[in-house]
Amino acid sequence: MISPRTDPLGVAILEELVAIRFDYIELSLSDAANLARPDFAALVKRIEESGISCEACNNFFPARIRLTGPDADLAGALEYARVAVDRAAQLGAKIIVFGSSGAKNVPAGYPYVAAWKQIVELLQALGPIAAEYGITIAIEPLNKLESNIVTLAREGLRLVREVNHPSVQLLIDYYHLTREDEDVQIVLDANSAIRHLHFAEGEARVFPIEERDEYVKFFDCLKRIQYAGRCSIEAYTNNFSADAGRALATLKAIAERLRI
Repeated sequence: MISPRTDPLGVAILEELVAIRFDYIELSLSDAANLARPDFAALVKRIEESGISCEACNNFFPARIRLTGPDADLAGALEYARVAVDRAAQLGAKIIVFGSSGAKNVPAGYPYVAAWKQIVELLQALGPIAAEYGITIAIEPLNKLESNIVTLAREGLRLVREVNHPSVQLLIDYYHLTREDEDVQIVLDANSAIRHLHFAEGEARVFPIEERDEYVKFFDCLKRIQYAGRCSIEAYTNNFSADAGRALATLKAIAERLRI
C-alpha cells in the first residue's frame, strides 16, 4: 500500500497501483467510516471494478474519539467501532491497523497505568467484534514523536499478550522500529503475533527505492518466523509513479531472493 499524505482516504492512487501491479491497497478506515452511505457505496464499487482489493485499513479511530484519559468513552468508542469494522469488511479488509495516536495518546497529567488499562479494556471488547467479521486488529506501535503510549514493538507485544484475544495481534512498522532504535530481533520474539507490516525508509519516511543491508536483515528475521502475511509501504514521495514502482521492485527482489 502507498499512502500519499495529500489524500486522507488513500484512494486517489487506486488505478495507478493497479497499473504498477501492487497486490492490494490499504485505506484509511476513519475516513471511510465518515463517508455518507452513497459515497461509501461508490467507493466499494470503485474498488470492486478496479481489479485490486482493499485487504487492510489503517487509521482506525479518529482523534475526536477519546480512548484514554478522563474523557474516554468506551461505549461511544465501541459504537463507532461497530460501524467502522462493518465498513472495513465491506471493503474486503482482513486487517485493521490500531495506531490511532490522536485518539489514544495519554492526556497531560493522566496516569500512564490507567491509560494502559483503558486501552487493554477497549481491545478486549473489540476482539469479539473483529472476530465476527474474520478481521484481525493489528496493534501498531508508533514512535515517541507521534505517540506517548505503546511506542515500542516490545510494548505492542506486551499489549497483545495482556489483551489475550486471537483477533488482536501485532503490526511491525519498520519505520517506527528504526526510529526507536529497536533491534529487528524483536521479530523473532513476537513470532506468530505479527500479522501485518508497514515499511518506509529513514527519518524522512520515504520510499525504499534502493536495497539496503538493514532491509535484508529485517526480512531475514521474517523468513525465520515463516511470516506469510502482508507488507504495506506507507511513505512520502514527490514522485509517486517512479518511487512506487522502484520500491515495489526493491522489496519483492529481497523477498524472492530470501524465498519468503
